[in-house]
Amino acid sequence: MNSKNGAPITVIGAGPYGLAVAAHLKAQGIPFRIFGEPMEGWLSHMPKGMYLKSSPFSSFISAPMPGWRLADYRVSEGRASGDERDPVHISEFVRYGLWFQQHWAPELEQVTVRRVEKGRGRGFWITLDSGEGFESRAVVLGVGIVRFANVPPVLAHMVDDGLVSHTAEHVDLSGFAGQRVAVVGAGQSALESAALLHESGAQPTVLARAGSLVFGPPPQTERPVERSARVRLMYPNSLLGDGWPLVACSRGPAVYRRLPDRVRARLLRTVLGPYGAWWLRDRVEGRVPVRCGVRIGSAKPDLAGGVLLELEGPDGDRQTLEADHVIAGTGYRVDVDRLELLSAELRREVVKNAGAPRLSPDFESSVPGLFFTGLAAAPTFGPLLRFVCGAGFAARRISTALRAVAW
Repeated sequence: MNSKNGAPITVIGAGPYGLAVAAHLKAQGIPFRIFGEPMEGWLSHMPKGMYLKSSPFSSFISAPMPGWRLADYRVSEGRASGDERDPVHISEFVRYGLWFQQHWAPELEQVTVRRVEKGRGRGFWITLDSGEGFESRAVVLGVGIVRFANVPPVLAHMVDDGLVSHTAEHVDLSGFAGQRVAVVGAGQSALESAALLHESGAQPTVLARAGSLVFGPPPQTERPVERSARVRLMYPNSLLGDGWPLVACSRGPAVYRRLPDRVRARLLRTVLGPYGAWWLRDRVEGRVPVRCGVRIGSAKPDLAGGVLLELEGPDGDRQTLEADHVIAGTGYRVDVDRLELLSAELRREVVKNAGAPRLSPDFESSVPGLFFTGLAAAPTFGPLLRFVCGAGFAARRISTALRAVAW
């Protein structure tokens, strides 16, 4: 299917979103090449011992036919399909992703794409780390979230000194055993990192601007179809959870795209905003010190080789915190200019909104033939694209649009 001398379609990234696009292209007989390390972001940028925030029901990679969900993978291994109260361990999800890749994208080339630039015609010139270069009519970028890791400016100046890092930089937190670690943030990555640090023998302290921590409710013990009609009406089930707002976001990403920029930005920030999974509560509350309602006014190295943080409370009161290291669990901010694999010319030509690419209904940017999927598409299509379960909507739209390009 794939031509070594070129490719009508090039997919960059072999995480859930890139693999989903590959699967849907394959099902339609569309020639493509796909590059990247399979599940690399999950293997190299997420801590051992973590669990997915999304439920087992929502933790699947989209295939164009039934039989390829996480539950199917479990059955293929001779295990029970599981239940919603059993959070998904990262090691299982990685194995599932590799299983999916081996079937739907066995032609995956584990080579890094060094540069994407404009080609001689309407297409692109792709340069690989191996030295190979080839033309491609279209490019789908499914590069994951790591490139968009956000460290607040008040802390960013100490990253190069090794005193500050982002949660995405840590696979093994046991190296912090015995150290005082300030964890900034109130979302899943911050709270789970704090729990794992505590369980590894470190001394974490969570710093949150929010007035209190929020944890999601545990899933219903019964399946959605077994709930009463009244409960189903009041709290309908969706891929993102229970409730009408989550139903709207999971089923209406195409409508979400039509909302005004400010409304989309506010909803992306507030719908499923910073909170911890239900199963994290017992691992954080009463175990990890938490300071809520504070912001970091300043941060500087101290004489002992650590960090001195000046914290500002809601009433203007100030307090200090000494730490050996600071981990920013402050999320991700999409910024096309951070995608250095795109040539400077291409980055300039992509029309952006607050750094994120403006996308067509088919996920195509203002540069014809250049598509974005995954987190980079969330500012356009909403919270669904922040989770694995959004890969299906993206893959279906993109593969349909690419039929005409491929031939």
